[in-house]
Amino acid sequence: MNIYVTRHGQTDLNKAHLMQGRTDAPLNAHGREQAAAAAAQLKGIHFDAVYSSPLQRAIDTAVIMTGFSPDDIIKDERIIEVDFGRYEKKKYTRLGARMWSFWLLPTIFPEPATVESIAHMKKRAHSFLDELSSKHYENVLISCHGGIMRVLCGILGHKKNELMWNPKPRNCEIRRFTL
Repeated sequence: MNIYVTRHGQTDLNKAHLMQGRTDAPLNAHGREQAAAAAAQLKGIHFDAVYSSPLQRAIDTAVIMTGFSPDDIIKDERIIEVDFGRYEKKKYTRLGARMWSFWLLPTIFPEPATVESIAHMKKRAHSFLDELSSKHYENVLISCHGGIMRVLCGILGHKKNELMWNPKPRNCEIRRFTL
């Protein structure tokens, strides 16, 4: 099974350098352009299934990239973005040392109170991928978010600690794995 994992296109919160976890912000015009450019990279690939986070920015990215209708995209809570708790919508420059350290080096620094743990992210990513592996698809697209994408790619890429934290996934970047 070929698995294509992508991060959603840009939103106004991304552009403003704000932590965007579970806030359901839509794609902006540039984000739609990014998704259209990514669609060109996928031209000729027939997707048997498209999975998306239930957040609209990920769904819209998947629609633009694949041409699937929103109703045909499988929405899954397990690939939603990290819950940033009290850091949601905070400027990157105003996160404070504890959150900044965790977000840069999560294998060294623990998550601050109210922020979803890496262990919980791994648990939901494993659950999702275990279920996906039971399917008989040839090509699958997963449209999700930067935080959970780092965990999914770490697991799929057989990385130490099951994280592919760096480099940070860019908006509409596509990473391909074989399962």
